[in-house]
Amino acid sequence: MANKNIRLASDFLMRNLPILIFIFSSICSAADLQLRSIGRFEGWKENYLSGIGLVSGLAGSGDSPRSKATRQALANLLSRFDLSVSDSQILSRNVASVIVTATLPAVSRAGDRVDVTVTSMGDAKSLAGGSLLVAPLKGPNGVIYCLAQGAVNVGGFKVEANQTVEQKNYPTVGIIPGGCAVEQGTLSSPRPPDGKLRFLLNNPDYLMANQVASKIRASVSDVTVVPRDAGLVEVQFSESLSDQRLVELIAGIQAVRVEPINQVKIVVNERSGVVVAGANTVISPITISHSGLRISVTTTSIVTQPLLVIDSPGTRATVEKDSRIAVSETSGAVITRPGNTIADLVGELNRQHVTARDMIAILQAIKASGALYADILVQ
Repeated sequence: MANKNIRLASDFLMRNLPILIFIFSSICSAADLQLRSIGRFEGWKENYLSGIGLVSGLAGSGDSPRSKATRQALANLLSRFDLSVSDSQILSRNVASVIVTATLPAVSRAGDRVDVTVTSMGDAKSLAGGSLLVAPLKGPNGVIYCLAQGAVNVGGFKVEANQTVEQKNYPTVGIIPGGCAVEQGTLSSPRPPDGKLRFLLNNPDYLMANQVASKIRASVSDVTVVPRDAGLVEVQFSESLSDQRLVELIAGIQAVRVEPINQVKIVVNERSGVVVAGANTVISPITISHSGLRISVTTTSIVTQPLLVIDSPGTRATVEKDSRIAVSETSGAVITRPGNTIADLVGELNRQHVTARDMIAILQAIKASGALYADILVQ
């Protein structure tokens, strides 16, 4: 009974997925957004760090002796503790060489903690139960910004026995929450050298840039706001403004609310059959005829042999094939009227039990006919 209910719920979601997505996108586009949600100030960016380290404490699931890099790294580590061991003498599989990555926020100070991602770079089977030894993380400029260390949280496993493998998730990738200590921060002054704050839109659009400039003028005083292009809005402030007032000014600009401008786009994924679009996208009057022809061929093998079996070289059984062909055809037509939207069209197609993949083909055909005023992005 439970399996039947699950199947019914799954079928309902697959039939109504486009409608649910359209309704969700329409609801989300109705609310105003803060500027901090649609853009950022110039110079405000995250910093990517990476390094190479060793994970120890693995129960025989680490790199094999074939991994020369792991043996050499372990030998170098032991030499720092006055232990002279050549890499050819290291045969343990309890150690694995890994790549360590982290993302440093735009503003950070020494002593802050950030999360770390650890990925195997050798032939280790699993990092479960291991601990990362101290690994320096560098930026693209070669400067060490963080030191990473700690127990690796994998969240998966891989067990092999008698050529049988049982695996959950990917045990060669793990994280260390707060496992990286910042040694050199990225704190910088919020005051630009030319006295201009530059706000950059995540999705450049001239209408949105003009609206952002108008909202900032109406909400913030003693500033000059100029939209430079589709993705840049400049805010000129007084040079005599103190650092405290400048921080308050930036916070006030980030809190300004604007109404999002919906870009008329339809995103379709042919592999999964998902369609995402604004529910209020209007289409011109058009007639859609949809038909499907299904041909199924069933072949049955029949073995025939003589009734009286005689031990003779010319006596043998034969295999004959019996084929049956079945043809079924379904048809349907949809007529759109002035003012109809994508949501109306999807609802009608769903009532005619049109599959998601056929729906994608229909939308592409409507676009080609000139009746759909939206861009179709196929993933």
